[in-house]
Amino acid sequence: MQTQENQVALPLRSHTILGICEAIGEDFGFNPVLLRIPFAATVLWSPMWSIAAYLALGLVVLASRLLFPKAKTQQVDAIATDASPANEQRDYAKAA
Repeated sequence: MQTQENQVALPLRSHTILGICEAIGEDFGFNPVLLRIPFAATVLWSPMWSIAAYLALGLVVLASRLLFPKAKTQQVDAIATDASPANEQRDYAKAA
């Protein structure tokens, strides 16, 4: 749970532009570079359409994060409950 508190919000990270590709990658479980490369290629073909598509995806990500905020916290809770037996075993080892 310590790692969640130390993370900076996606739009504020220095290596992202609004964090849209990163957010989609996190939601669907793939590397965001696989989405960034096609977007970079479409900028060469049609900059206005690619920027419009990027911002539209940003609105979809924003709406999904606002409408379904508990999906992320349930995942963090599941990870925390899975990690607790390991912590208990370490505590028992220290006590012994």
